[in-house]
Amino acid sequence: MGDCFNFKKFSLRQDRCAMKVGTDGVLLGAWAVGGQRILDIGSGTGLIALMMAQRFPEATVDGVEMDEEAVAQSRENVAASPMAGRVVIHGARLQEYEPVAPYDAMVTNPPFFVNALKAPEAQRNMARHAVELTANDIFDFAARWLTEEGQLSAVIPMDCLDDYEMTAALHGFFLSRLYNVRTKATKPPKRCLVSFSPTRPTTFDTHTVALQAADGQPTPWYQQLTREFYLKL
Repeated sequence: MGDCFNFKKFSLRQDRCAMKVGTDGVLLGAWAVGGQRILDIGSGTGLIALMMAQRFPEATVDGVEMDEEAVAQSRENVAASPMAGRVVIHGARLQEYEPVAPYDAMVTNPPFFVNALKAPEAQRNMARHAVELTANDIFDFAARWLTEEGQLSAVIPMDCLDDYEMTAALHGFFLSRLYNVRTKATKPPKRCLVSFSPTRPTTFDTHTVALQAADGQPTPWYQQLTREFYLKL
């Protein structure tokens, strides 16, 4: 994918970040619920923070990231973007981060490998494995810093959904949106987009969607979702 990824309104350098720009992050940034104050947990390159800032032009967006190299690079990416005045990247562990005020939207593309073999690079391990940042850490933070009407949105593997739902429930959260995402229309879902809220939802938004049709072409759903970001699809 190279050291730079270009979107319609911003570009991302990523040579110093363990986790590069990928489909999961783009899906979440284009799908997640927003608000006036938004937090991107584990902001990496700054991709999702910048996507949320583009989608919600009245919002202020914070990113929190513990990897020093990713913090430095994402700050450069933000500074070079049209959203520079509304996005701030904080270098900190989520467990130690103290916001100035609650958020009404949080987004995260979290590390999710628990029992898988560890990658040889420490930086990539931290980005991919749920050791330094667990689902419990995320919901514990959200329980303290998300407004009552706020939404925590995430992209996770399908086989992590039960654990996420259980952890959310233990912290008083309710699942309000669930999109099961197939890579191809003929394949079973491997990832899902989820939103949780501390307030019981009056409706439950659930769908099964696909990124590619049977012929390999992008589906209308995927094209519509990402049309303001990808240069070509």
